[in-house]
Amino acid sequence: MEQQQEAKGAERRRNEQVGVVVSDRMQKTVVVSVERLVRHDVYRKTIKRTSTFMAHDELGAKKGDVVRIVETRPLSRHKRWRVEEIVVKATLTEDAASA
Repeated sequence: MEQQQEAKGAERRRNEQVGVVVSDRMQKTVVVSVERLVRHDVYRKTIKRTSTFMAHDELGAKKGDVVRIVETRPLSRHKRWRVEEIVVKATLTEDAASA
């Protein structure tokens, strides 16, 4: 009985992912690419799988930034994540500077 009351009072831990911003062309929305390693069922080789998530961005993340995203309630048709923090800022390359 006490455990049920504690569970209701405590906030549920939200799912977190760390990934790279691949697109920042929308207002207050970024597309984040998250890589994970999966073992092949038959051949047992480790394979990289990539998932992309649209995340709400109030912090102003730019393309190439490494960000931590957190699961949240549905914000729009495709957005179910929000940017919690910018872990690493992208470095400005010569190609981006000349463009």
